[in-house]
Amino acid sequence: MSHGEQEEDLWGGKSYQIKVFIMFAVVEILGHQVKVSPSERMFVPKLMDNVGSSVKFDRVVLLADDRGVKIGSPFVKDVAVDAKVLGHVKDEKVMVFKKKRRKGYRVRRGHRQQYTEIEITHIG
Repeated sequence: MSHGEQEEDLWGGKSYQIKVFIMFAVVEILGHQVKVSPSERMFVPKLMDNVGSSVKFDRVVLLADDRGVKIGSPFVKDVAVDAKVLGHVKDEKVMVFKKKRRKGYRVRRGHRQQYTEIEITHIG
């Protein structure tokens, strides 16, 4: 507990306050802004990269680490997020039903959104 600050509590004992900061970044991926942290797994809109390949996202909007917070205008310079493609999946089916009353018009269609699962390997 050498990283914490020592305090006295109400009963005379000592308590320690440990300050832990988790690095994160806000990245723009295919038009969506996503908050990412190192070794985090997430689903993003489908990427055309192969499974097992490495992907680099250089459109970093915000970077927060133990040194402070950097906000880009519009993007932070010389910062990129590296990720590994784990697989491609489809979301659950969404049914779209259209009807016009008294006309005999009914259309039923389905849609499954495609996503790519990625794991963040490095920020910086």
